[in-house]
Amino acid sequence: MLNRLTQLSFTIGLFFTIVSVILLTGYFISDALSSLLNLYAGITFLLFGLLMMLIKGKAQIK
Repeated sequence: MLNRLTQLSFTIGLFFTIVSVILLTGYFISDALSSLLNLYAGITFLLFGLLMMLIKGKAQIK
C-alpha cells in the first residue's frame, strides 16, 4: 500500500474520490446543499478519481 501512495496518479485519484464522496454526501443529506452542481461535480470527480487510481505507473527500474 505504501508503494501505491508514492505514485502520483493514485494520490490524485484518492483526493478526487474523497472530495466526490463529500460532495455527494452533502447532496443527498442536506436540502441546503442539494444543488445539481454538487451532483454533477461529485459524479465527475468520482469518475476522474477512480480513473486516476486505476492508472498504473511506469515500472521502476532497479
